[in-house]
Amino acid sequence: MKKYLLSITLLIAISMSAKAQFSFGIKAGPNFSSLNTENLHDSPLAGFEAGAFARFGTGFYIQPELYLASTGGKFNSEDNTFNGQVRFTTLNFPLLFGETFGTQSLNFRIMAGPVYSYFANKDESIQTNVNDAYADFGHFNNSTLGYQVGAGVDVRSITIDLRYEGGLSKINPDFGQRANIWSLGVGFKIL
Repeated sequence: MKKYLLSITLLIAISMSAKAQFSFGIKAGPNFSSLNTENLHDSPLAGFEAGAFARFGTGFYIQPELYLASTGGKFNSEDNTFNGQVRFTTLNFPLLFGETFGTQSLNFRIMAGPVYSYFANKDESIQTNVNDAYADFGHFNNSTLGYQVGAGVDVRSITIDLRYEGGLSKINPDFGQRANIWSLGVGFKIL
C-alpha cells in the first residue's frame, strides 16, 4: 500500500513541476457488476460509486481517483440447487493514464490503468440448503488488483466516463471469482 501511495505522490509531483494543467472534481454514478465464478452461472448486480478525482496534464494526462463503490454479483448452479448473492462496499484507488482530443469546452478522452480495491464490507445472502461443497464459498480476500479501460467526454465543467473494470487478482481463490464491472460516472470539475 505504501508503494502505491508513494508512486501516486511521485507522479503528482512530476506533473505539478512540469506546470501541467490541473483539475479536481467529484463524480458519482451507477455500476453493474458480476463475479465470474468457475462452475456457476453469474448475473449482474446494480450498484453505485461516488468519489473524487484529480487530473494532471493536457494531451497526455494522469488521473488518480478515490471513490466508494457498491459491487457484487448473483450466482446459481447449473441445476438451480444453489444460488446466492454477495454485495461488497469497496474503497477504490484507480490510477489512470489517458489522452485527450478536442477543445477545452468539448474534450474527448480515452484512459486505462490499474485499480486497487479494498473491501470495507461484504453482505452475503446464500441459501440455507447449501451442501458442504459450497461451505467455503464466502472466503473473500480483503483487497484485489484490477485494471480499468474506458472513454469519456468533458463538456466544460461536466465530465462523463464509461469504463470497464476487470480483476487481475481473484476475490475468492477457492472458486476463481474475479470482478467484472461496467460503470458510468458523471462528475463536476471544481478546479
